[in-house]
Amino acid sequence: MKRHLMLAFAIVLLPAFNLSAQTKSRDELLNEIAAKRTELSTLEDEFLSVPDADRTAYATLLAQSDAGVFRLLPRNLFDSEGYKKARKTIVMRGGGAYYSFVRKTHEYGYGSDIELDQDEFLVGFAGFDFGMIVKLTGADLQDVTSENVEAATLINYELPQLEPSIRREQGRFGIGTVIDGVPLKRNVKAEVGATYLLRSISYETSDVIVAFKVVRKDSDGSMIIAWKLLKNLPVPKAIRNAEAR
Repeated sequence: MKRHLMLAFAIVLLPAFNLSAQTKSRDELLNEIAAKRTELSTLEDEFLSVPDADRTAYATLLAQSDAGVFRLLPRNLFDSEGYKKARKTIVMRGGGAYYSFVRKTHEYGYGSDIELDQDEFLVGFAGFDFGMIVKLTGADLQDVTSENVEAATLINYELPQLEPSIRREQGRFGIGTVIDGVPLKRNVKAEVGATYLLRSISYETSDVIVAFKVVRKDSDGSMIIAWKLLKNLPVPKAIRNAEAR
């Protein structure tokens, strides 16, 4: 009898709960969702921001149009889509671990050129995209130009157009190779104070050569990076197998 009374009570309450859930129109709910997303985006931008002290230290660099300072979050700690143990806080795709030097955005999928993952920098993430990074010895960011031996090697590298050749180059730089005496690989250890050269090749999107320096590392594992563009090359085109026939 008690069980039947409880069931009857639940049936009476159910319409009341439904009415409560429907007190807001669908348009009102959408507006609330949009507002919360805007608020979350603002908080993420603040979390990814660079402190004023770092911006002041690189004021001369920031005065240039093709240069900047940004923060990278470690993907293994903040990208919950890629790592189950990562903090489920950053909802931005890629968890703030990627950056596009062309579009100046952290959002993954918009021509991302660099990634920070497990204390390594990586380049080349999807499709035909690939690239190479080299750590410079005894060179500071302000001294690096397109005349550097390593920079000249990256600039003179002729990228393939045919799909099979592109796949071979992806594998070659994944393992690591040497061109004109310069060791090149798609990943390299991230070290505070070190300066690097990177070429990021994104077919149909961009092809850039960038010099960057790790300014410092914060307690959460994120890194402040100063960079400048050395060369913006023509957008590469790929010829797929089907198109080559």
